Amino acid sequence: MSLGEWIEACPADEVEMEDVIRFDHHDRTFAIYRTEKGDYYASDGFCTHGKFHLSGGLVMGNLIECPKHNGRFDIPTGVAKRVPACVDLQTYPVKVEAGKVFIQI
Repeated sequence: MSLGEWIEACPADEVEMEDVIRFDHHDRTFAIYRTEKGDYYASDGFCTHGKFHLSGGLVMGNLIECPKHNGRFDIPTGVAKRVPACVDLQTYPVKVEAGKVFIQI
């Protein structure tokens, strides 16, 4: 998939520090993260292991832990870091402008 248009996902202040929220766009679901340093990231919204939504997960530093089986992923890169997750997440560019979070899909 080639990257293309920037989509407004949410107000920037809707994502708390060290948190993740769900963002649905057409037939796709994404996870929008904000790390403890205040950086924003985006990935596909479902764990690659059990297809459980990551928005119910726990953000710890630069890791997201899936709420179903506790698999972990590196938020900036999407790399699977703990089994049972072994397939990386697709990540997407993020920008914050005028108090809004945009992702490029």
